[in-house]
Amino acid sequence: MQEHILSGGNATGRVVRVGETVRKPWTAATPSVTAVVRAVRAAGVDTPEPLGQDEDGRSVQEFVHGTSAMDLDRMTRDDLMRVGSIVRAIHDASAAFIAPENATWESAIPAPGGELVCHNDLAPWNLIMGERWVFIDWDAAAPSTRLWDLAYAAQAFTLNDPSQSPRAAARNLAAFVDGYRADEATRTALPAEMGRRAAAMHTLLKNAALTGREPWASLHVNGHGAHWAEATRYVEAHQDIWLNALAD
Repeated sequence: MQEHILSGGNATGRVVRVGETVRKPWTAATPSVTAVVRAVRAAGVDTPEPLGQDEDGRSVQEFVHGTSAMDLDRMTRDDLMRVGSIVRAIHDASAAFIAPENATWESAIPAPGGELVCHNDLAPWNLIMGERWVFIDWDAAAPSTRLWDLAYAAQAFTLNDPSQSPRAAARNLAAFVDGYRADEATRTALPAEMGRRAAAMHTLLKNAALTGREPWASLHVNGHGAHWAEATRYVEAHQDIWLNALAD
């Protein structure tokens, strides 16, 4: 069957669509990632179905029809609540997963803990919206914490546009966190954690530019470094607004 190159990915090798499947490079982490995806699916969370390995040694998974959230209009608060609830479902499902002792993971940013295996890139560029709303690209799944993973997702979906009014962004943030059903401790800790998580992304890109580590070095040059520097400043500058919105 004919292969069609899929665009949009920044950190994965050549990814193609073949019929109703996606083929991507098989890595040392693929068996561990597949195991956690299967566990999350078994718990009732919709993910692309892992379909094994093809004759060329590539990872095969289900192709999910729909449009990337990045390519659609700005989400409504109801949409953001729905996404927040999906993130919560993923966390609850993966919390029951026990990784084997020989598990291998590939994650570019060290996590502050390892209480559960997280997706680590729950962002608009990895959410497919259509008849199903499905997070794709689980390749960076690795042990992390709920708060660290939630901080990235909440920031990416609601605070990733520094030109947006902080008050409007805060209302979106509150909708997302409401959908997640976050407790008081999480709401209190989240603003500062979002700042640390955005700063960690900027640090990854900045250091990669100095060392030549790819694909992060090229992403830094292509504007991602500047974006994450500004996003970090935006999140850190309005901590009181985020805290007040989450306390309401």
